[in-house]
Amino acid sequence: MRIAKRVGALNGEGAMQVYARARELERAGRSIIHMELGEPDFHPAPAVVAAAQAALAAGRDRYCAPLGLPELRTALAEYLARTRGLGASAGNVVVASGCKLVLSLAMQALIEPGDEVLCPEPSFPIYPSLTRALGGRPVYYRLLEENGFQPDLEELARLITPRTRVAILCSPNNPTGTVYRPEALERLAELARAHDLSVVSDEIYARIVYAPGFGSIATLPGMAERTVVIDGFSKSFAMTGWRLGYAVAPPAMVEALEMLIVNSFTCAPEFVQVAAVEALQDAEGHTQRMVDEYARRRGIFAAGLNEIPGWRCRLPEGAFYAWASVARTGLTAEAAQARLLEEAGVAAIPGAAFGPSGADFLRFSFAGTATQLEEALRRIRGTIGI
Repeated sequence: MRIAKRVGALNGEGAMQVYARARELERAGRSIIHMELGEPDFHPAPAVVAAAQAALAAGRDRYCAPLGLPELRTALAEYLARTRGLGASAGNVVVASGCKLVLSLAMQALIEPGDEVLCPEPSFPIYPSLTRALGGRPVYYRLLEENGFQPDLEELARLITPRTRVAILCSPNNPTGTVYRPEALERLAELARAHDLSVVSDEIYARIVYAPGFGSIATLPGMAERTVVIDGFSKSFAMTGWRLGYAVAPPAMVEALEMLIVNSFTCAPEFVQVAAVEALQDAEGHTQRMVDEYARRRGIFAAGLNEIPGWRCRLPEGAFYAWASVARTGLTAEAAQARLLEEAGVAAIPGAAFGPSGADFLRFSFAGTATQLEEALRRIRGTIGI
């Protein structure tokens, strides 16, 4: 059987590779603290689970509209206006089976062979992977520690060529936890308008921020018509296994996404969409309680790392990742990751999985319990330090 070349252009996720090895060690009887996956240790609010159960009992397990249930699309437009200031209508919303899937479809709709795509680096490895598979060329704009992990806007402007078609943003950023400053978004918007670029704004962590300051580029003048906002229910509502994502897009993009959905997965499960409407109402403040707890855990873990000789960790502004430098420990990130996993039972991801500038960093998810974080710090301190 001949496999298409585009599959060979894809790369995997470092998190899943580390997770597979961590599970092997667990099966062998080792105690492992999982800090490699971006998965909340919370579960959806009880009302969300009850809504899914009621929908199944009522027979809402049928095919439905490819773009999503009208009531969910309306609820999402209202939610995004309330929490993010987006002026979208239900007609701008597209529902899909997972954030990663709707990201993939959006990139399919935008990228032609030979197109150049501006990708943040370090960042989610799927961006350049999908770009290459679609025949495009990823062009990296760096998020460096000396710049507070903010985009270097002069560098970004220099990278734009006549072949540049798409710019990808991720704020709050995975893995650095950086929230792009308003002035950065304004300059990015200016460049997009000047060079007729489409923008893919990955906002999956938009609700998990620890101080005011997050903004969506889609709210800036002239940007709604050239921006696709990508988001989902996994992080903000602890619904990772429910696989529900969505895009907010201008009308032409909605039509393109609908055609891609019809030719791929048909529709997201109806009963999951019904439960998502309940999640968006968040009557008991479930999301804010999660964020408050993440803020507490962030303080425990980032401060704890900075107390270990040789380690350095900037306090993340959003998401639930600690992006920690091991440059002064005398170890490469790969060596540090291997020692922590094999000797200490702490699973983290070497930063190069997110791009070359991550070579001296490890990414830890602090979505686990405070007790787990304190135990992880104890094990790290006993394994790697100057």
